[in-house]
Amino acid sequence: MTSFLIKDARIFTGDEIFETGYVLVKNGLIDYVGPDAPPALDQSIPIISAPGHTLLPGLIDSHIHGNKGDPLSLEQSIRFGVTTVCDMHNEPQYVASLLKLARENNKVADFKTSSLAATVENGWPSQVILAHDCSEETLTRLSAWPKLQHVSDALPYVQTRLAEGASYIKLMQESGHSLSSPKKPFPLPTPSLQAALVSAAHDSNVLAVAHIHSHADALIVIDAGVDGTTHTILDQAPTKELINAYKEKGAFCIPTLAAIGSITGEGAALAQKFANDERAVKRLSQSQREGMHKCMNSAAPTSKVEYAYESVRLLKAAGVDIICGSDATPPAVGTAWGLSLHHELHLLVHEAGFSPTEALKSATSVTARRFKFTDRGILEKGRRADLLLVEGDPTTENGKGVDALLDGVGVWRGGVEVVGKGWGKGRSV
Repeated sequence: MTSFLIKDARIFTGDEIFETGYVLVKNGLIDYVGPDAPPALDQSIPIISAPGHTLLPGLIDSHIHGNKGDPLSLEQSIRFGVTTVCDMHNEPQYVASLLKLARENNKVADFKTSSLAATVENGWPSQVILAHDCSEETLTRLSAWPKLQHVSDALPYVQTRLAEGASYIKLMQESGHSLSSPKKPFPLPTPSLQAALVSAAHDSNVLAVAHIHSHADALIVIDAGVDGTTHTILDQAPTKELINAYKEKGAFCIPTLAAIGSITGEGAALAQKFANDERAVKRLSQSQREGMHKCMNSAAPTSKVEYAYESVRLLKAAGVDIICGSDATPPAVGTAWGLSLHHELHLLVHEAGFSPTEALKSATSVTARRFKFTDRGILEKGRRADLLLVEGDPTTENGKGVDALLDGVGVWRGGVEVVGKGWGKGRSV
């Protein structure tokens, strides 16, 4: 069913709320959104009446890793209402398989990617991978990663990634200062190389984002001109210098607070609570649930998750865009595809001072605007019918807030029902 009308539901468009409204979908695209019934409605279109429910854009997870092309990364994400995922470092062969899966099957999450990040010899993340896995297979994989050295490497690197299907470019700036590795500091690209990569990305009309975990590393890539960082800091309290740098450069931040809680070990109890939630258990693979009961515990002794929380509070107060992303992937224990985005939204509300509506925007319209996804993230005419229907009201704490998102009763991608009750002929919820 790619044409239908949802009525009598609260509508969160990504920008505004209609307490009772209508969304008309035709051929997989949104044709009408508003508080009043659409004019001249085709009487043959199925109608879904959903009083007591809220309809919102499908969620966007702005930071995952589709580990070795695992299709579960897309299959499980959409079970949790995540209709688009942004992969942030992956080998070309796995990128190709996940792009193909998403292109041919609307019942999995759509897939965006950076393809291989801008790595250097023996730099991040090879250090952390080899600390756990030195198999021949892994050594072969890592041998094919970029080993950038010179400013002149930037443009060919960007062109290669775009040819592989990348929608944005990812830089790596990881000194290891926030982590417990005995081999730090890790090799790093030069600031001039980072700046050249950003320029090459922008000249190719795509975004450049950067991995960071420390205060000093964040300042380097923000100065290089990145559009955003794919983590926040955990090595020290945020400074005015850092907040001002984000604000003055117009950079956004994908803090990945849930993943940082796993890195420090301080988020273990909450991760386990999410893993044991009966609404989540039925959507999680057994291995992913088991992974949520573990922590990475890889932080330096002086690193704290509270530094990450405080950085987001201050960035938000300064008007910096915060984008919701999970960093979910099986090797990053304490995370799970799909579920960790709900975990992240909870932390934005309960630790970083977001209202439920602000948090929802960080996983829908703000992501779409900053990543230039003009076909999704907002319920408006002409955009894809990527939809999430939940029981209750996730826009206010009185209506359970973002916790209500786990009460999803319907998920559509491009108007195709993925999760639901078989609404092909229309019905009341």
